[in-house]
Amino acid sequence: MKRVFFASDPAAAGFIQGVLENEGIQCMVKNRLLFGASGELPPTECWPEVWVMEDGDEDRAREIIEAVTAAGEEGPGWTCPGCGEQLDPVFTQCWNCGRERS
Repeated sequence: MKRVFFASDPAAAGFIQGVLENEGIQCMVKNRLLFGASGELPPTECWPEVWVMEDGDEDRAREIIEAVTAAGEEGPGWTCPGCGEQLDPVFTQCWNCGRERS
């Protein structure tokens, strides 16, 4: 197992876990429940971590994570051509109607 990502909140780690699993990479989030202990323990010790199960998936997972996290920094949001919903640039599919970004 290799750690490929850490986040300051469980939602971000869960998002990355979902992205990797959608790409066929088995992974898990460690420290998901330890997040609630922040303050009693040093916060960085409680941050959720995403670990890939197979060492051979590490490089591919890091590439995917880099692409996903960089996507949030690029360009403006977009409007779904199907339903008109306003979406952030990180999304490639409309959460409302399921239509792909064109």
